[in-house]
Amino acid sequence: MDDRTLTAEQVYIVGRDGTGVRKASATSIQIEFQYNGVSCRERIKLPPTPTNLKHVTRLKEKIEYEITSGTFNYAEVFPNSKHLPTNQAPTDILVGTWLDLWLDNREPYIKSSTYNGYRKIIIQLRNAFGDKKLCELNDVVINNWCKNKKASNLTIKHILSPLRSALDYAVKEKILQVNPLTGFNFKRIEPPAQDKELDPFTIEEESAIYSACSGHALNLFQFFFWTGMRTSEVVALIWSDVDFTNNTIRIVRAKTQAAKNTETTKTVSGTRTIKLLEPARQALLNQKSLSDSKGEIFLNPYNNLPWGGDMDIRRLWIKILIDGQVRYRRPYQTRHTFASRMLSAGESLRWLSHHLGHSSVTITERVYAKYITGSHPDAGNLGVELFKSVY
Repeated sequence: MDDRTLTAEQVYIVGRDGTGVRKASATSIQIEFQYNGVSCRERIKLPPTPTNLKHVTRLKEKIEYEITSGTFNYAEVFPNSKHLPTNQAPTDILVGTWLDLWLDNREPYIKSSTYNGYRKIIIQLRNAFGDKKLCELNDVVINNWCKNKKASNLTIKHILSPLRSALDYAVKEKILQVNPLTGFNFKRIEPPAQDKELDPFTIEEESAIYSACSGHALNLFQFFFWTGMRTSEVVALIWSDVDFTNNTIRIVRAKTQAAKNTETTKTVSGTRTIKLLEPARQALLNQKSLSDSKGEIFLNPYNNLPWGGDMDIRRLWIKILIDGQVRYRRPYQTRHTFASRMLSAGESLRWLSHHLGHSSVTITERVYAKYITGSHPDAGNLGVELFKSVY
């Protein structure tokens, strides 16, 4: 399409506030515009001060004018752009280029951990389809890749999810007429699932872990075992979240390895108040003298600073498992250990579901079904006692 034929409606620059210019980070400003039928977003490395925002707004106006007059030179204005090459017709856009553009557009609106996960998936998608034209990507090509991919159905579904979203975006921007993944569902015959993920620790293993550590580490891992909290939630926990009078913990934030700052919890249901059980309470009381009473509860014993994320904790965890001669499982298995023990002891499924921050009881039941019945030696006796007059 000749840029000179663009209508005023086709040449527009919009942003979150309608101006097309907004703060992207503490050191950059984002400008958004549509060119050759594609929405483009570029970042300008300037602190988002009022003066700089006015400067970029004037740049936006200049771009608007040049697009309308047909004199806009994309490479000259944005020489280091990683976005869509504007000298390409929509039919020439490569899948890899479009995936990069889609991810960059999503970045301001998603959590750092989500962005990091998408970025890793897009590396796989680029290796698979990156050099193929977007208009040539169809369900046959995708299905053949799925058949040759050595991965479970669930993993393939996880990989295709951002691709589906990126293709939806291409349809919205009129680059594609239809999304080839609409109605697409790959599913090969697989053997029954083996509880590979669910691998709780035994009482003996937990005792060996405690014996292999002390101080910060002992308090941290005892707290893990007796709250079932996610690592990201424990890392972000501060003393004001704990109510020792009512023995409760308020979970309102999380901190992943990819995030520079704390974020909201993983899900809406993840924001919750849970009961502080006695073993976890003792761990916190022991920790009180080791950390600032106004800041984060748990600190890295190597530098006495708040944990940066799960990777640092995992390094300490590996050392302790080796010292305690305990078979390796990732720290997340402490959550499974807590849940399986609570259900084996006869605790309410609904209570546990809320405690873990699951969005529904169905999820908790599906994951821990094998621990719900018959594990406790007194299971069933309450029912017999209550209705013994029947026989």
